[in-house]
Amino acid sequence: MEKLQETRLEIDLNALRFNFQVLKSHLKPETKIMGVVKAFAYGTDSVVIGKALQDLGVSYLAVAYIEEGIRLRKSGIDLPVLIFYPQLEELPQLLEYKLTPSVYSFNFLRSLHQNLKTQGVKDFPIHLKINTGMNRLGFDPPQFEEVKQSLSDRETLKLTGIFSHLAAAGMAEERDFTLDQIQRFKTAVTSFEEYAHEHLLTHLCNSSGILNFAEAEMDMVRAGIGLYGYGNNAEEHFKLKPVVSLKTPIAQLRWIKKGESVGYDRKYVAQESRHIATLPLGYADGISRQYGNNNGIVKIKDQTAPIVGNVCMDTLMVDVTGIDCEVGDDVLIFGRGHSALEFDKNSLSIPYELITRISQRVSRIILDDQNG
Repeated sequence: MEKLQETRLEIDLNALRFNFQVLKSHLKPETKIMGVVKAFAYGTDSVVIGKALQDLGVSYLAVAYIEEGIRLRKSGIDLPVLIFYPQLEELPQLLEYKLTPSVYSFNFLRSLHQNLKTQGVKDFPIHLKINTGMNRLGFDPPQFEEVKQSLSDRETLKLTGIFSHLAAAGMAEERDFTLDQIQRFKTAVTSFEEYAHEHLLTHLCNSSGILNFAEAEMDMVRAGIGLYGYGNNAEEHFKLKPVVSLKTPIAQLRWIKKGESVGYDRKYVAQESRHIATLPLGYADGISRQYGNNNGIVKIKDQTAPIVGNVCMDTLMVDVTGIDCEVGDDVLIFGRGHSALEFDKNSLSIPYELITRISQRVSRIILDDQNG
């Protein structure tokens, strides 16, 4: 096996295509898919993933901030791009790069309208965010009439879409809550479609919604974490393949004696002679200190090894006693064959956080059988 020369994050586009087809198989043929590529496409590469999703036939892409949308546009991606958290001061870029804002507050709605009207902009498309129980962002039912009044100048702003976010679609015990969210959203859609006198593009489902709630399918779904190989429960995880694999080589090996310690603050003290491998990645690369001291498990030569001692900024140490390994051998931190859930031995976090935290200083390697 070829030895790795550096820490890298392998991005498997074949797994991405597999996950896309799994999600698509749960949908009606006419249902549109919005690919969520915020946060560097969940810690991968938003341009690479965005182009792959465009080739797969998604109808929209979605990002958190305008800067992320600009990156997609500059790469040549011409799909509609929804911005979840647009900032008013970036309105010129919103216009220049033809990005669609989510509108979730009166302050943004009224300021956006006034700015566009002053510039003489007509029919500027927006998607309205409705709060159905997440209680994070969006308009509440008692505000609907005021929203409609703010949209009464139909020449400047064009309401083209309406959406909300499911809070617990991956939790079977919260099924009643999710069904209530779905009903609230459908009521909101009826209200705004009656106001608009036309059909609006509706989207409610996240990945767990796609897999568990066919009744919430609407016109379009937002595929996020599911595309990258993870769900929100064991059944969802089982259906999908991790897209990213974080790998690194062993930098050094040493034997320590009983009573000797490893790392800062001497958090690990050997109870007997142990073989310790030092790996060239640490919390600056996204592996949090919380995974030290036997909380994180890596894989070497198809065997598991715990992280021992505190994770350092640029390095971490693992106990490889009993594993036939040498300097330069590759170590799978998490990914295909050892998921983020298996790495996170004590469920200290969630796959979302683990994969999105991998530093941009870690090299990205694209795996794509389709292109050789």
